[in-house]
Amino acid sequence: QVQLVESGGGLVQAGGSLRLSCAASGRTVSSYAMGWFRQALGKEREFVAAVKWSGASTDYADSVKGRFTISRDNAKNTVYLQMNSLKPEDTAVYYCAARNRFSYGSTINDYDYWGQGTQVTVSS
Repeated sequence: QVQLVESGGGLVQAGGSLRLSCAASGRTVSSYAMGWFRQALGKEREFVAAVKWSGASTDYADSVKGRFTISRDNAKNTVYLQMNSLKPEDTAVYYCAARNRFSYGSTINDYDYWGQGTQVTVSS
């Protein structure tokens, strides 16, 4: 089993930045693809970003391209999401997910393990 714990969420003004972290435990996730999803109040959970097991390849939702960066440190069993130029529409609970495959996916069903989420609120 893999346990994922997100941190780094909070309240930030529009235009600001936050860095989310996702620490994995239970087993190493160095061979897992990792992803970030988000769910705004009253909306479905949506894909944000994903990274291949090696970190060599990434994917982003169109809405965050050029503003968010996903990265990983396999030695620390941790994945990050750097969020810059934040907008009020980025407000959501952000979830980390692990996929027991080398390559990533962009749908909820592609992932095997989920964290509890961290709230990000962007004020205008």
